[in-house]
Parts: sequence; C-alpha cells; structure tokens
Amino acid sequence: MKAVVVTPLQAGSGRVTEVPDPEMEAGEVLVRVRQVGICGTDHEILNGQYGTAPEGDDYLTIGHESLGQVEEVGANVKDFSPGDWIVAMVRRPDPVPCRNCAANEWDMCLNGLFLERGINGRHGYLAELYAEQPRFLVKVPERIASFAVLLEPMTVVEKAVDQIWKIQSRLFWEPERAIVLGAGTIGLLAGALLRLRGIDVYFYNRAEKGAKSDIAEAIGATYIPASQSKLSDLPDQIGNVDIVIEATGYSPLAFEAMDVIGKNGIVCLTGVSGGDRPRTIDADHINLKMVLSNNVVFGTVNANPRHFQMGARHLVMIDALMPGLLSRMITDRIPLDDGLLQALASPSDGIKRVVTVS
Repeated sequence: MKAVVVTPLQAGSGRVTEVPDPEMEAGEVLVRVRQVGICGTDHEILNGQYGTAPEGDDYLTIGHESLGQVEEVGANVKDFSPGDWIVAMVRRPDPVPCRNCAANEWDMCLNGLFLERGINGRHGYLAELYAEQPRFLVKVPERIASFAVLLEPMTVVEKAVDQIWKIQSRLFWEPERAIVLGAGTIGLLAGALLRLRGIDVYFYNRAEKGAKSDIAEAIGATYIPASQSKLSDLPDQIGNVDIVIEATGYSPLAFEAMDVIGKNGIVCLTGVSGGDRPRTIDADHINLKMVLSNNVVFGTVNANPRHFQMGARHLVMIDALMPGLLSRMITDRIPLDDGLLQALASPSDGIKRVVTVS
C-alpha cells in the first residue's frame, strides 16, 4: 500500500512509497484511511527534529490526525461494522503500565514509556490502511464526515476546557471573557468550544484580517490583529480576563498571558515551543500578581478516550449551531501522490491542511 514515511531524525527523508499492508488480528479492526490532517508536529518530523521508528523498522509512517472507514472487522470484534466512520486515537499506554495509563489516562503517563502513532514507536495513519484495537477507535456520525478529521485537534481543546472548569471548581466562578492566543486550528476550535459555553471570546493573532478572522467572526468572537494592539493593553480595552488559552507555541506570549489574566483567572498553555529562546521577565511582579489574584497557570498535552467522545459530540453541536463553519476550516486539500511533499513544503495562508488518501 502507499504511505508517507520518513527515516527518523533525517531532514529531507520524507517520501511517498509502498509499504506492506497491515496484518489484522482477530481482535482488531482494519480501517481504510480517507483523510489525514497535517500539523506542526508532522512538519517537525519531516524536518528531522524528532520521531522514532517502530521496533524492527528503519522508517516511520507519519500522520496522527486521521479519518477513515471500517474495511473489515476481526472475528472477535463487536460494535464495529464495515462502512463505519472512524477516528483513531494517537497515544498508546506504556507496557508497564503506570497508574495513570492503567486508568485509561495515558495522556497523563508518569514514566514516559507511552507510544504515539505517527510520532513515537508506532506507524501513523498517512497510509491507505491501518489495523487497530477497537478501544483506540472512536465512531463518528456520517453527518460530520466532511470535517471529522478535525476531531483529534478538537480533543486537545476538549481536555483544556474540561480541565479549566475542573480546576476552577476551587471557587465560585462565573467566567465572562476569554482571550485565545493564536487563530490556527487549535485556537479556532478552542474559541468555538468556549462560545458554546456562552463566553465572550477575543482572538489575538499576528495575521491581519483574512480567512482566520472570517472564521473567528463567524464563531461570534472578536478578532484582534497583533499589529493593532499590545496584548498587555487588552484588559483595559475589553475588561477583566477570566481565561487565556495560549495556542501559538510562542513562549514569550505565555509569560505575557500571566500578566494579562485577571482576578481568579486561569491560563492554559497548549502550544509546544521549540528551541531555547531566552526571555527576561519581571519575576517579582508575576509572582506577586499570581499570588494576590489567585491565578492559575497549567499546561496540557494529548487527550484520553473521554475527550475524543466529548469532541465528537461537540463537533455535531457546533455544526448544528454554525452550519458550514467547520468545513471552512479545512482550507487546503492535497492528494496522496508524488507531489504531496512538495505541496506540504510550500507556505500556506490557510488554516488546516488535509491529505486526501482515498
């Protein structure tokens, strides 16, 4: 079958090639891949920054944001049928396992021995077929199949918002206002989810008005280009900020967010920042403000099965309330052919790139 693979840690090694078809066991499901979303992680793996091949192989099939249809079910599998639309989870619990992995919270793995399809130790989904255990698969309604490839990034947002409300159960809390830093896929999905909760959302993004601002405004949010205002000035312009979700991976903004958040507010960091960028901060001021304002800052990564189920339900809700919005977030569709890698290497002003596999 056709797949996109890399030789891990070798920049420029990405290639479209033939790999063996997966062998489905009696307790597994064979899935034909329809679409795979591309994100910054995939570009970093293609650039040789990280990635680990499965044991016994010298290559890694990339891709972790998947949408497919059941091709065949093993003899011991129930609750799945050919034709079902499927999104697969990314992380797999470690073999030890730690107490969190044993509780189906492998996103909270303690010893770091987890595997991740398309990233670390397991082949990904940017191939024509894959086989998987049912417990790592989520069925999605056919009505959202045109954009259900967004479910995996949606789970990052689901976990973030879920934990914000759990943490804030520490006090009587009626949030009114949120700033989302960044208007990429994660940021826009975060804004849509917060709007479902009735929160006034303000996007702060470096891009000027365009596709991203159009989606933001369709969500019912306010879009503020960074060229028009400093982040530090926003509280004076919009009022007390209850929530900040950082979705850029630009670490200086994370520290600025700690100064922007208001009384009893919370900052969630979702962006992964690479490199070793230095930053001078007013440490005493930040420390004093966080203590006297009862602020919280936390980070979140990946998601567990609960968040996949929540994400599927909320994608249906968002589509019902804002018809067509989620489909508009997929701005680039690229076929799986020999020109794929060249297309991925070219810059894009869009939001989400998706590879059409079959």
